[in-house]
Amino acid sequence: MQRSKWYALVFLLGAFIAGAALGYAAERAMGHGRPSRHGSRSPMDRMSMDLELTPPQRAAFDTILENREKQMRELFAPIQPQMDSLMKIGKVIGDSTHEQLKRVLTPDQQVKFDRIRAESRKRGDSARKRWDMGPGKRKP
Repeated sequence: MQRSKWYALVFLLGAFIAGAALGYAAERAMGHGRPSRHGSRSPMDRMSMDLELTPPQRAAFDTILENREKQMRELFAPIQPQMDSLMKIGKVIGDSTHEQLKRVLTPDQQVKFDRIRAESRKRGDSARKRWDMGPGKRKP
């Protein structure tokens, strides 16, 4: 029984990491941080405009996505303490890796590398804050 819990935790962690990687890739592909033809709107706002959703369709999308978010929270709730521990360990590994990589760079490159990392962390912190606000509590 303990072994199956471990496998489930490893699977969920893998899914989390894969989701983060895909989210990062999608964010880069969509030109996050750069002005777009839609201005500084959220990805959902851009999708709504691209699909030309009617107000009832947008309301349905929002409801479906809020339900999905609620289900995902319920799914992860039992393992949240383990996830928090893994995130702390991951941060230590990430910090160590960052310092190792910096040693390969010139001083000018190090400054740019630190700036890129800071921007990435800012986006990650923003995403975590949105997640922590819960379903239906997101800022417009």
